[in-house]
Amino acid sequence: MHYSPAPLHIPDGFLSFIVSAVCWAISAMILSVAISRTNKSLGEKLVPLMGTMAAFIFAAQMINFPVAGGTSGHLLGGALAAIVLGPWAAMVVMTAVIAVQSLLFQDGGLLVMGANILNMGLLTSVIGYGLYRAVFGRSRRVRLAVAGLAAWLSVMAGALATALQLWLSGTSNLQTVLLAMLGVHALIGIGEALITIAALTFILQTRPGLIGEGSAAARGGRGWALAGVVLSLVVVLLSPFASANPDGLERVAADLGFINKGQSAVYQIIPDYTLPFLGQTPLSTIMAGVIGMLVVLALALMAGRSLQKRS
Repeated sequence: MHYSPAPLHIPDGFLSFIVSAVCWAISAMILSVAISRTNKSLGEKLVPLMGTMAAFIFAAQMINFPVAGGTSGHLLGGALAAIVLGPWAAMVVMTAVIAVQSLLFQDGGLLVMGANILNMGLLTSVIGYGLYRAVFGRSRRVRLAVAGLAAWLSVMAGALATALQLWLSGTSNLQTVLLAMLGVHALIGIGEALITIAALTFILQTRPGLIGEGSAAARGGRGWALAGVVLSLVVVLLSPFASANPDGLERVAADLGFINKGQSAVYQIIPDYTLPFLGQTPLSTIMAGVIGMLVVLALALMAGRSLQKRS
């Protein structure tokens, strides 16, 4: 059965078992630290915000926007979550979103979920927060500009990590997959930046205290700024590999003959974000989206309350 991957959601079969296992181990270690740090600093007001952010990111990821070459992209949201919630809570929220996408909607494989969490949830949170942390205290215009840059770079970092994982798995040669992934995601990252800036502008106008100097995001150390800058520089140095006429992962997989390596899910609950009994209809997609939002909202709230009790 043919599998058509969404942007940066890797299906089972594209990565080797060893690469998948290493990604799981890295993600597990980072998340264990994130959970430990979150339960030490989680305030009462941050718990509902975690649920709200998880629901918003899940919903936003369902809306694809067109980019050149007949491909499309969607918000990742890691940078936005980190700027609003702080890096550790953002990692927990992004993990909840990606897990629900994989387990409930079969969007991304189970074996490679560790890689998807690493690429879309953890790296994006580090870069998003690290760069924004460096301009705390600056003017609103500067902060929004840096937030947009951080959002763009976070997408490029996720694309770079995906390309490297495909190469290390022997799925594609490095040059080809770098050209494709960095090329198309350089355009998708522009959409990510614009959405992030728009969301932060709205927050600054309505609830500026959420991302001010005394917010949850301000509690991180200055080391986050260094980490974000270093990772961003790595992405910038590799950005010249981007093609002038990019194609997405699915196009590359088809052209290079490894599209059939993508494995279908061993079970289906709400496949392709549609309810089976409603068919491929707008109502089916809307209802599936509502269910997903409620699930990630509940999961993020449960995680937040559990961590709050432990703290």
